[in-house]
Formats: sequence, C-alpha cells, structure tokens
Amino acid sequence: MDLKSNHASPVLTDPAPVNKSRLGMPSGLLPYSQPGMGFSSGKYAIAPRKKPGKLDDVRSNGWLDAMISSSPPRKKLLKDLNVEVSTDDIDNMTSSWMLKYPSALNSFVKIVNYAKNKKIAMFLDYDGTLSPIVDDPDRALMSDAMRSTVKNLAKYFPTAIISGRSRDKVYELVGLKELYYAGSHGMDIIGPARHTACYNHSNCIKSSDDQVKEVNLFQPASEFLPMIDEVFRTLVETTRGIEGAKVENHKFCTSVHYRNVDENSWPTIAQYVHDVLRDYPRLRLTHGRKVLEIRPVIDWDKGKAVEFLLESLGLTNSEDVLPIFIGDDRTDEDAFKVLRKGNRGYGILVSPVPKETNAFYSLKDPSEVMEFLNSLVRWKELDAPINAE
Repeated sequence: MDLKSNHASPVLTDPAPVNKSRLGMPSGLLPYSQPGMGFSSGKYAIAPRKKPGKLDDVRSNGWLDAMISSSPPRKKLLKDLNVEVSTDDIDNMTSSWMLKYPSALNSFVKIVNYAKNKKIAMFLDYDGTLSPIVDDPDRALMSDAMRSTVKNLAKYFPTAIISGRSRDKVYELVGLKELYYAGSHGMDIIGPARHTACYNHSNCIKSSDDQVKEVNLFQPASEFLPMIDEVFRTLVETTRGIEGAKVENHKFCTSVHYRNVDENSWPTIAQYVHDVLRDYPRLRLTHGRKVLEIRPVIDWDKGKAVEFLLESLGLTNSEDVLPIFIGDDRTDEDAFKVLRKGNRGYGILVSPVPKETNAFYSLKDPSEVMEFLNSLVRWKELDAPINAE
C-alpha cells in the first residue's frame, strides 16, 4: 500500500566520517572511504539519455575513491593502492582489529551472561549476513539451513530483517511469517500493532498482514515514491549501454550495481548517476558493496528503524532489553551507532577483513552468523548457565 503525506520530511546531511586512526592501521588499507557529497539544486524532471558530463565531477567529489574501496578483496586493495605490506604486517593488523572487535563466537559466554534477565531482540541484515554476496543480486539466496536457523531463532526472540532491498523482495527471499520486515534501509516497515509507536510518527497507519493480524505499516518517505520511480526509470535508460550494470527499484531507494561492470567503465557509470542526481536535490547518494544507492534526504535510517521496532515491541526499556544487530554493510553502521550509544545493545559486523565500524563484535561470514544464531537458540533451549572456561 502506498501512503501519501502532507508532512514535510526533515532533512539529513551525510554524517562526518569517523576517525580511521582508531583502528590502529594505515587508513589507506580500509575498505571504507568518505560518504558522497551533496547535490546541487534543480528541477524535478526525468533526464533524457545523454553522454555523461565531465568525469572530473566524480573524481573530485570522492565518488570514484568510494567505489574502488567498496569492499574489494584484501590483496586487490593493496595492489590498487601500490602498498607493499608483508603477510606478518597484515596478520598483525588483523589481530589488532580483532582485539577491538572480537569474534562474537569467541565472546558468546560474555554476551549471554550479560543477557541474563534481559529480553533479547534480534535485528538482521540480509545480503552478506544471511546470504552470501554474489555477482547477481537476484541469486543471493539464503540456504535452507539458514532459514531453519532464523525460524528457530524467532521462536525465542522477536526477530526483524532490516534490509536495503524492498520489503516485498526481502520477504520473498526469506519467506518466514514469524519475522518483522523493514525494507529500503528501514523506510518501509511492518511491525507489531501494539504500544504507542504509531502515535509518535506520521506516515504510520494500522493495517493487516496476509494472516489478518493487525500490524503497523510505517513509511516515512512515502512522498518520495514518484521521485524514486522517475530516477529508477531514468537510470535504467542511461546505463543501458554499460555491460554488467544493473539498476534495481527498492521502492523507497534505487540501487545501481557495478559489481559486474569493467573497472574502466566505473567513472562513466558514476558520472551518469551524478548527472541524474543534479536534478534531484532531495535525494542523496550512499555507497554500499559495489553498489551506488540513491535515497531520500530524510532523517531516517536503519538505526531509526531499530528504535521504531523496539518501541512497537514494547522494548524501549534499555535496562531490561538487549538488542543485537548483525550486518555487513555501511548502512548497518547507523544501527550500530544507536546500540553503542549508552551501551544499549550489541552491533556485530560481518566481515572477513578489518573495517572501520561502530559494532562491538565481529563475525567473518554468513556461516559464522548461522553458528552464532544456533548458539543463541541452544542457549535458550537449555535455559542453563554457560560456564566460561
């Protein structure tokens, strides 16, 4: 259901980058770089297909640097930067990073001991967390074993998926009715219709799901739907000649995937996106893993979505609740920040290499995510203390 709003949306600028030096390693080795710059104002109109503007635009504003640093393999990253680092140095940097962001598996006893007498609420990203990162996003499928694990998890803990994909698409991929879903980086949420969450937010209505359960449907960026659709159609047309480019409409945001695009064409695809966004000052660009994402300029993100769902679940008392968010992408950092503030909960970053993060713990890949979730289920089923060795 599409909602319309008479309320103006608050604007949000890209946050300042976090100081990379706190990782204790050269900043040039980090996969993340600064967020994209803002856009100039203009009219809201669909741009006709045309040649890209000056490539200096995307070079000077840092877009290309961010694209190149979008989660490349470690060896490739070092090669691209012409950095000569010995294996021992890399191992030392990884060890240093792991001291700051230890494995959630190795720290499991500590986590569940802290969770005693608390209500755990689970929040999970999809791509790169429940499913592997693959060349074709349509083939990013979670395994049956992972689906079974998440289903069991939801028996004991309220569980939500918060993804950059559209809510309908991520529900189709996960296929579990026991969960709550937030798509478009939290801009399209279905949550439980109890407590006062909808009273405190515009663009929130009570509805019913396919099980005829009453739910809250919250879409804070509903007024941007026509604009996002225009940008999607324009980018499909303008990138048509770039082999490997894929444009997706996630309802409240649009993604341009360049994972399968030759690196020589990255400046061109970046310039196409830059040229289109010049006509949409109320949209902004963010960088994901080999993807450019166009989103509304509103004060809403995955962190806000976590807070909304906790409120919907009646779990806003931080003393009795332990939220855990597991994700692998830059957009998940907004949720990590919310949980880190005041030690409210635990963020767990999924990454095989050191990354700048606001998470407390780390896991290497979806297989470790599944092991961690299964451990939570077994701990709850046993309902017995786990003794540290």
